[in-house]
Amino acid sequence: MTFHQGQSLADAVCEATAVLSGAGVPSPRVDAELLAEHLLGVGLGRLRAMLLGDTPAPEGYRELVEERAARVPLQHITGVAYFRHLALQVGPGVFIPRPETESVVQLVIDHIAEMPKPKVVDLGTGSGAIAGSIAYEVPGAEVHAVEYSKFAHAWATRNLAPLGVILIEGDLRDALPAHNGTFDVVVSNPPYVPAEAIPTEPEVALHDPPEALYGGGADGMELPTAAAASAARLLKPGGYFVMEHAEVQAGWIAGMLQRTGRWKDVTTHYDLNGKERATSAVLASPTPDE
Repeated sequence: MTFHQGQSLADAVCEATAVLSGAGVPSPRVDAELLAEHLLGVGLGRLRAMLLGDTPAPEGYRELVEERAARVPLQHITGVAYFRHLALQVGPGVFIPRPETESVVQLVIDHIAEMPKPKVVDLGTGSGAIAGSIAYEVPGAEVHAVEYSKFAHAWATRNLAPLGVILIEGDLRDALPAHNGTFDVVVSNPPYVPAEAIPTEPEVALHDPPEALYGGGADGMELPTAAAASAARLLKPGGYFVMEHAEVQAGWIAGMLQRTGRWKDVTTHYDLNGKERATSAVLASPTPDE
């Protein structure tokens, strides 16, 4: 950038947009505005009004734009990821929540809307986006969350403590044995990327923690399979399980759930982009000889 002292905010944002576009950033104008808003702390609506005047560019703007041009995630620079109604604290060591996961939360909220005090657990909570949203939007819910990574657990603690979520540091494969058969809902967005499917976006490949991406095994299905097994253990009969996955994995996951004989009403759900983003199922009641 040829940023100079006294440059107007409008000129600086235009220049930053060009720099970010040249670096391959997917949404250069929006990111340029959000970086300026982060420094000014005025809100995006107010910032866009300021762009019409002669407001000077904030100090430090060039450095932030250069970081973003190096494909450091915007959320790592600002320290905030917006998810549904929440502003989550995020940074190195935690998976940045994606907008498509918001539709997974909606499935849970729709399912528990009429329950007086639903008991819900989020397996592999990461930043706490799913668990936190459920707790915030369904105040009567008892929400638990499980996270294995110490780094992610630290971020989740910051985000979930104010919302009353019961957070534990543990492995989704064997967590919460004292709560077996007591949950109304189990939700999970486990790591599911196949071992050889290295993400092409630098923000993901270089900055999202590998343990939050790769699901284990060549097909990435070890942890999703484990999440389903834990859900069957933790749910009440008739309890609801919903899991996010890659669109190419929808058929495999639906087949896996059906083959176990423990699930009914297996359903694939689409995100706002029309991609097969999640699968839900209801835990069947045990037969008399089980």
